[in-house]
Amino acid sequence: MLSLGVKSPLYLGSPAAPSSALRDSLHICFAPYIAKARVIRVHCRKSHPQRIQSTQVTMAAAAESPRVVIVGAGVIGTSIAYYLSLRGVAATVIERASVACAASGKAGGFLAVDWCDGSPVGDLARLSYQLHRDLPSDLEDDIGYRVVCTIGGNIGKPGKQRRPEGSNYDPAWLDGPVSRLQVMGTEATTAQVHPGKLTQGFMKAAQRRGASLCIGTVTGLDISHNDQACVEGVMVDGERVAADVVVLAMGPWTSHAAKWLPVPQVFGQLGNSMILKSHQPLSAHALYLHGASGEVDIFCRPDGTAYVCGENDIINTPEDPLDVQPDPAAIKRLKRNAGLVSSALAEAEVEAEQACLRPTSYSGMPIIGALPGASGAFIATGHSCWGILNAPATGKAMAELILDGQATCVNLSPFDPARLLPLQHRKPKVRG
Repeated sequence: MLSLGVKSPLYLGSPAAPSSALRDSLHICFAPYIAKARVIRVHCRKSHPQRIQSTQVTMAAAAESPRVVIVGAGVIGTSIAYYLSLRGVAATVIERASVACAASGKAGGFLAVDWCDGSPVGDLARLSYQLHRDLPSDLEDDIGYRVVCTIGGNIGKPGKQRRPEGSNYDPAWLDGPVSRLQVMGTEATTAQVHPGKLTQGFMKAAQRRGASLCIGTVTGLDISHNDQACVEGVMVDGERVAADVVVLAMGPWTSHAAKWLPVPQVFGQLGNSMILKSHQPLSAHALYLHGASGEVDIFCRPDGTAYVCGENDIINTPEDPLDVQPDPAAIKRLKRNAGLVSSALAEAEVEAEQACLRPTSYSGMPIIGALPGASGAFIATGHSCWGILNAPATGKAMAELILDGQATCVNLSPFDPARLLPLQHRKPKVRG
């Protein structure tokens, strides 16, 4: 993901952290082992329920392919580039640091087909889950995809009797004081993918079809004004890149675009994590465990590593994505709890200690669609803890919205940017 090289006058360069009430409303992203019925419910301003249609730019009748610039090379931006490439449009992806440098390279990659059911994100998640199954062959790349069994349980005190042996969903390496195991997902409903490999796979597949990657810092938008404001380009390190369409997909750094366009507030959920290399085999399981000692989520990967997370917080977003660092105390607790529930993980080698910011909106839902500030401006961000899951459907729907004027694969109206108050209520700067 990419940080714009400016400071928004509204929040002095860093999106403000939300209130304690909002922290509570986001608890589902921090503890998904709680009943599925607690998936985020969102209360938004009312809008017409029909499928959202872009009234700003419709490319279906264009004589030539539109010049599309995507700002941000995270999983959302690269997914959009990939699905545009399947439609014959070679987008330019602009990234400040590197592909998957932020949350898209440091997330867990857990996928669930039905955990968002009952919420406005349900259809988006179900479509994405189906698309994920086909991506290994479609991308012609190893992205670490496989189905998994997902279980939840309670962490007890060391030495406490854990549970009866012999369960067919009980991993042998989970030999610590864990009780009350319950199946949260089977191989038919849950899976995993390596987020960094997926993001790289999207970008490489798009590049094979003509897309390009530009490393640089976006410093402004070129917006003209005739009958209406219209995006005509992006300023990258002082140089203009011409564009008919600009998509803002910079995760929590998307709010930095408020200097030029009325974008909704997006902030960052800090997620601390570790990658442990076990010397013992680890089965294809995802675990959500909690207890008096804290929470720990463990995702075993095909390469023999375990992704360990569960320590989350809300912080102000730093200017540079590379400045996001893990909390040493949180990492210590993750290591302790992982070792408590599994001797294999207690003896495992620490390959990485890391942190990332998951982009989250004040509504708790993604922000996907056309921005009302200028024709040709779009946004795709705010996917929170389900960003990796929902990236394929977001990319496919955005490609339809940009090229056809309407997304037909999934209803985007719940995610319409016009539902949310922008950071600034002023007319964008115009040229000419």
